Amino acid sequence: MANALWDTRAISYQGCAAQVFLFVCFVGAEFYVLTIMSYDRYVAICKPLHYGSLVGSRACAQMAAAAWGSGFLHAVLHTANLFSLPLCHGNALDQFFCEVPQILKLSCSDSDYFREVGFIAFSFCLGVVCFVFIVLSYIQILRVVLRMPSEHGRHKAFSTCLPHLAVVSLSISTATFAHLKPPFIYSAHLELVVSVLYSVVPPAVNPLIYSIKNQELKHALKKLFQLSSRSS
Repeated sequence: MANALWDTRAISYQGCAAQVFLFVCFVGAEFYVLTIMSYDRYVAICKPLHYGSLVGSRACAQMAAAAWGSGFLHAVLHTANLFSLPLCHGNALDQFFCEVPQILKLSCSDSDYFREVGFIAFSFCLGVVCFVFIVLSYIQILRVVLRMPSEHGRHKAFSTCLPHLAVVSLSISTATFAHLKPPFIYSAHLELVVSVLYSVVPPAVNPLIYSIKNQELKHALKKLFQLSSRSS
């Protein structure tokens, strides 16, 4: 974000490696956590009587540790493999941060390049598995919610799931467009805008989306708007 705002492109080799590691670690961990959250909502709505035994404090701690541990391990392997590539096409990235596809463009070793591409494909497959699990969870949730006789119960269930669905949809749609858009849709400015969309926007709006149900936040915002309208 600082590079984009101040129009600077200089970064050390160690700084670039650290940036790739942190980015891959946090993105991977977030997606694993979103997958766990879909399981949490599935149990809460479809098997409420078993919620305490299936999603207790110990189970939550174990799932969170597995998510962050997997993200950390994924980032270590990915970063170590990526920065073992010999770079012979200069050291200038056409991006405002050390993005993996841009670093791969500087590689001159075909064998190492395809090894990294294979690792990316494996990571993509893991993401697809998580996405399928989320979709199947919400199919089951939707089937149960639509059979609820109480309108209040349906509203409560939907209000529980909508913030999570909004974050999942925003994260997946922006990342998918960034990396799977057709080759003929290309421009340097579009690349920068898309990168900001999937790397900055989802984490920035997460607190707002997850706070939609927070009554204290709603009350504070309402009070703030009232004060601002009075002062103006």
